[in-house]
This record gives sequence, C-alpha cells and structure tokens, in this order.
Amino acid sequence: MKQAKMILDRAYEIGRIDPRIYGSFLEHLGRAVYGGIYEPGHPTADELGFRQDVMEMVKKADVPVVRYPGGNFVSGFNWEDSIGPRDQRPRRLDLAWFTTETNQVGLHEFCEWCKRAGTSPMYSVNLGTRGADAARNVVEYANHPSGTYWSDLRRKNGQEKPFDIKLWCLGNEMDGPWQMGHKTAYEYGRTANEAAKLMKWVDPTIELVACGSSNSDMPTFGDWEYTMLSECYENIDYVSLHRYYGNPTGDTPGFLARAMDMDDFIKTVVCICDSIKGKKHSKKKLNLSFDEWNVWYHSAAQDEEIKKADPWGVALPLLEDIYNFEDALLTGSMLITLLRNADRVKIACLAQLVNVIAPIMTRNGGGCWAQPNYYPFMQVSKYGRGTSLRAIVDTPTYDCKDYEKVPLIDATATMDDEGNVTVFCVNRDMQEDFNLTVDLRDFGKLRVEEHILLKHADVNAVNTEEQPFNVAPTQGPGGKVDGGMAEIHIPALSWNVIRLVKA
Repeated sequence: MKQAKMILDRAYEIGRIDPRIYGSFLEHLGRAVYGGIYEPGHPTADELGFRQDVMEMVKKADVPVVRYPGGNFVSGFNWEDSIGPRDQRPRRLDLAWFTTETNQVGLHEFCEWCKRAGTSPMYSVNLGTRGADAARNVVEYANHPSGTYWSDLRRKNGQEKPFDIKLWCLGNEMDGPWQMGHKTAYEYGRTANEAAKLMKWVDPTIELVACGSSNSDMPTFGDWEYTMLSECYENIDYVSLHRYYGNPTGDTPGFLARAMDMDDFIKTVVCICDSIKGKKHSKKKLNLSFDEWNVWYHSAAQDEEIKKADPWGVALPLLEDIYNFEDALLTGSMLITLLRNADRVKIACLAQLVNVIAPIMTRNGGGCWAQPNYYPFMQVSKYGRGTSLRAIVDTPTYDCKDYEKVPLIDATATMDDEGNVTVFCVNRDMQEDFNLTVDLRDFGKLRVEEHILLKHADVNAVNTEEQPFNVAPTQGPGGKVDGGMAEIHIPALSWNVIRLVKA
C-alpha cells in the first residue's frame, strides 16, 4: 500500500467558502427545461408543470444558485417574449442551437421554480443582439417595486412583489465567433460597462458578472480579459471562466490530470484581474465566477444527426452526455480545485443541471436518476461549507502526455463553523490503495464519523433508468484517529469523502 500525508492547521486558511460555488445552470437548450425541470402531465408534475422527482434531486444537492436562460441561447433572446399570458408568447427560431423556442417557461416560471427548489436565479442578459437598454429594462421589470411601466407590467402579469434577482450575467461567451453578436474585447468591454452602469442605476444592490474567455484555449485568452476589464473593471463584480474537458482517446491518467489545467486557468485570470487593479490604482478586488464547468464530449457525434432528423425541432435531446465513473472522478478533482481557490472563486456553475451535460437525467413521461458525477457534486455541496483549508499534501506523482508531476492523491479539506473537518480526496492511482495520514493535531479530539466512497471496477460504468445505482456511493474502509493523527484507507481509483467530527 502506498503512503501519502496531509497536514492541516486552523491557521492554514484559504478563505470562507461562498456557497454559490455549488451553483448550476439551466439553458433553453435540449431537454434541460422542457422535459427536464418542466413536464406538464408527468406523474410527478405539480400544478405548474414542474417535475417533483427532479426538484427533489436538486434540493438534495442543495444548489444555491442557477444560471439562466443561457448560455449561447441568451445572445439571441428577447426577454419580453418570456412574460405575459402563455398563449400570447411567440415561438422563435433559436439560432444558437437551431431549434424552436416556445417560451412556455419564462422569467416568472423560472423564478417560481427557483423558489420551490430552494435555489436563487442568476439571470443572464442579452448583450449579443441587444444591449444596455434591454438590460436595464429587465432589471426594472424584475426588481423595481412599482410605479413604472416595467414594474407595473410585472404586477399586471401576476407578480406583485419584485423578484429581487441579485446576480446577473452580462451576456455569454462574447469572445466566441459562434456567438450571436460576437464582439471584440474592446467592443464587449464598452458594451458591458454601459449595461452595468444602467443596471446598477436601476438597482444598486445587484452584482454583475462580465464575460471572460469562453475557454483557456482561445487565441485571445488573456488579451481578452485585459482589454475588456480595462473598460468595465469598476462597474462589475466578477469575471467569468468557462471550461470543459473530454477523454476521446481513453487516456484515463491524462484525463484525470485535467484539473491541473483548471487550476492554472483560475490563477492566470486572477493575475490579470490584479494587474488591471494595479493599472487603475483601484482599491477594488475582482473575484471570479466559474459559471460553466464540466466534462463534455460524449454526445458530440449524435447531436448533429438529431438536428438533421428534426430541423428546428422543439426540445430535441441534445448534449445528453452519458457520464461514466471516470467522469465522476474528474468532477471530484474539479470541485477540489474550486475549493483550493475559494479565496477568489466565489461563484461556480456545474453546466448543466438536468439532461443537458448534466448530473441528473430524465425520461419524458418516465424516471429520473443520478449520473455518477451527481454524487461528488452533491457531497461537496453538502459537506464543503465553512472555511477552505490550505491542505499540504505529500504524495507520489506521475507524468502523462500533457502534465508532469501529477499528484496521485488529489485532496483538500474544509472546516465547518463547529470545528468539524471534511477531507475530499481522489486517488488517481489505477492499481494501488493508499494509506493517507492526516495531521489533525490543531483541531482537538476528532473521530472518523463517516467515509463515503465512490468506486467501480470499470472506468466506463454508467447509470441508467433501469440500473440507477450501478455507480453509487458506498461505505468506505474508513480509518482511525490516534493522538491527533488520522490514518485513512483510500482505495485505488476512487472518490472519497471523510468526515471527521468532534469526539
């Protein structure tokens, strides 16, 4: 059995964990909304058509914020289409995904779903085909009490009190040529600045997220952030990051190392933000919103066939990646990476929530089940609250195609307000177990309360409606604490949650 060591100390703090790093995303894309959260006539649907089986899984994951309605979709979206009587809402061509949008679920319905699901909205405005005027109007509609055209229209449409949406995205991936209304960094920075200014004049209590690069492989990455932030730094609160990873060649060790790229991406953007802070002699520290992250590659080939078979169809089954066990392991490492950067990453959204590259899957008219990646997401959301600790981990490493010195034990820890400690750990070693020694001497007497283990003999194992628990958490081998030192048995190629509570 291999050996690794983790040192923890109360004084080694990264920072308080903003619960919003456990957010998710629902775009008007595929079956995320229609057939996902909303399916009138389904056996579990409530009086508004929301699937209760899906809602219960969202509640169980304790998702604090959900980004909506896009995504690429939002860059051609007229928010006014989604309000008022449903029978009067227009059907529109969605040029982002080449489908037809019915607008049967809109602003009112989504905010009500958020309320029932125990989450809050992160609403995106269209800065692609539209701009500052539409952006300020939707803030007025959603958040102004009454006495103006837009606020009174909201009341006429059945919502007396403001929705009070606090978090807003200034467009989506505006650096991408695939985006409707694609802009240069300077054009977007100016547009975002003016939209931000007007939106905050309407409601000074809101927070705003500006579009960073759509991924770190973009040729404009770095220059995009520097140029656009030079134009809008003082009027925004966060800059976004988006990143997806795949494993089309079946290289498991290389795939599981991808979280190192995520960490480098975060640290690079932090450096750029701080350089603009210095350039402007500003006292304001800009934080990050990693509001799209996930594994995404399984569904690429089938999507084109689906769109060819039903051009401009409604709620087509697009981007329905079927996630396997190794995807869950990388999900765990990506969550660990977010915790390691909790001092600057304050918002993050697993993209997406239901059916579309999602941890939750449904069948129209049928069941609802968890994909393997649901479990790390749910567990870190549940137990990774409080303070992120700067874990010092001594572990053997390995080299792969793109990275050198990849830690075989990828681990971090959090401390809740009662002084209990939770260790999150991925063992990347495909053959050997580890004995993980954790130095807990600064935390008083702790005991191992629980060891949650996610492990499967087949890295390609998946869950289905017929076998929903093929890849599911079990009780791990655990360990003991003696003299402030914990000894934990970490099985080969596994995801682990070790809860250490006051003895």
